[in-house]
Amino acid sequence: MAKTASDSQILRKGAKVVARTELRDVPEGTTGKVILVAGFSWIRYWVRFDNGESLGTVDRKFLATPDEWQRFLNGDEELASTSGPSSSDGDDAGADDGDAGGGKTTANGTFVPQKFLDRAAAARARLAA
Repeated sequence: MAKTASDSQILRKGAKVVARTELRDVPEGTTGKVILVAGFSWIRYWVRFDNGESLGTVDRKFLATPDEWQRFLNGDEELASTSGPSSSDGDDAGADDGDAGGGKTTANGTFVPQKFLDRAAAARARLAA
């Protein structure tokens, strides 16, 4: 069976949250409200932030409750260290297929390796010819 978050970590619709890290167009510490909870084994949240931005498929590790955030600001609790939504969980360790590196990060924070960019450019050139 898939590993699920404990009931204490799952947020409900209408829950007030704070962005733990800087998200796309949402600075760290921005408050918001959960507008939708989605998923079975991987719970994701749609959040409407107070700065007018709405983001979907936000993982719980990027959100804190106001109590968790206040404890963090007081130094009583350390939030899980994350480097933002584009951080990997180590699944790509050693998965360099001989490329020298390079690539591009998309607007939503996803990294696209250079070899895929090259393949797409070659395919566009073939179709244009």
